[in-house]
Amino acid sequence: MVYNKSRIGRQMNAPRILAAVFILLTPPAVFAQSERARDLGIVIGRFSPGPLDAVTDVKGVKVGHVTLVSGEGRLAPGKGPVRTGVTVILPAEGDLWESKVFAGSFVLNGNGEATGLMWLQESGILETPIALTNTLSVGAAQQGLVEWMLKSHPGVGVSDDTLTPVALECDDGALNDIRGRHVKPEHVLQAIDGAAAGPVAEGGVGAGTGMISYEFKGGIGTASRALPKDSGGYTLGVLVNANHGSRATLRIKGAPVGEEIQDLLPESHHDGSIVVIVATDAPLDARQLSRLSKRAMLGLARTGAVAYHGSGDVAIAFSTANRIPHYPKERTLRLEVLSDFHMDDLFEAAAEATEEAVVNALLAAKTTVGRDGNTAYALPHDRLKQLLRKYRVVAQ
Repeated sequence: MVYNKSRIGRQMNAPRILAAVFILLTPPAVFAQSERARDLGIVIGRFSPGPLDAVTDVKGVKVGHVTLVSGEGRLAPGKGPVRTGVTVILPAEGDLWESKVFAGSFVLNGNGEATGLMWLQESGILETPIALTNTLSVGAAQQGLVEWMLKSHPGVGVSDDTLTPVALECDDGALNDIRGRHVKPEHVLQAIDGAAAGPVAEGGVGAGTGMISYEFKGGIGTASRALPKDSGGYTLGVLVNANHGSRATLRIKGAPVGEEIQDLLPESHHDGSIVVIVATDAPLDARQLSRLSKRAMLGLARTGAVAYHGSGDVAIAFSTANRIPHYPKERTLRLEVLSDFHMDDLFEAAAEATEEAVVNALLAAKTTVGRDGNTAYALPHDRLKQLLRKYRVVAQ
């Protein structure tokens, strides 16, 4: 694999397109030094984060990215410039097909595509990794998941059931040659093979490479919460692919950042979408996980999200606490399930972690020049710090 050293930002009017697509398999440690919300004194909510402040604080969860970048200048549909990728989330340790996890979902606004969501909603289980990519590459992401599962389970479709892999999307067409469908099934396989626990690369990586959020550069963000012992001691983590929002509505810890920073706007952006993945080790069933998914959207709203007509706003939540056998021998299953009357702190944690994950995505993202010279500018950290002090949301 070749580390991405493409000449983004130079010779933007040049008509040529680079022939090669540079592929970056993103080691987690490479991006560990980026400024994040808490580095700037932005403390969201009352619960503490886990050790990594990432979705991978939930034991067994792994994340992998493949980033595709090439070309510059004018759009040549089908050829480039390319600013896209794929991100995968492996929900739990062990064989997910033979030993599934409970899952739930919530769709705030449905202008988007999510394969496998119908079966997830019906069955309340998750039995494949989750793939995130761009809108027109959902089919390739789904195919990659199928190929990985078929390789792992030769009986699927022969002596075993078929499967419904989960792949979700956001539209990166403002920066990327989305018609080119440059994400291929093999990129999903590479992302799965490279998936790891530990720090998670954020910003314009993987599925977040071409994303724009609040008219700044957006992309992947993550955060977590570790509940105290008297709340169960559970861990909850969130990963987002942020490609949503209007500049005027952006708020960070209540400060009207978007109203204050009215320059640095891209020439073009789409209504956009956001995918929110919530993981927890709390023993929740499918119904409770769907309820948890809804609370993630409250955290999204705190950053200024409106769920516009053209936006796809989807949350999926899963729990690693119970494992459901594919072909149970016993007629009944013995499961541990948290009482609904003790879920409030988890609801609060989901909102907090989602809000912080969006902020982390904006802070990690770097200025990116895409098709036709369209530039998605990074949220300027220096100006943000001044605004946070002005509105007294961080220590003076």
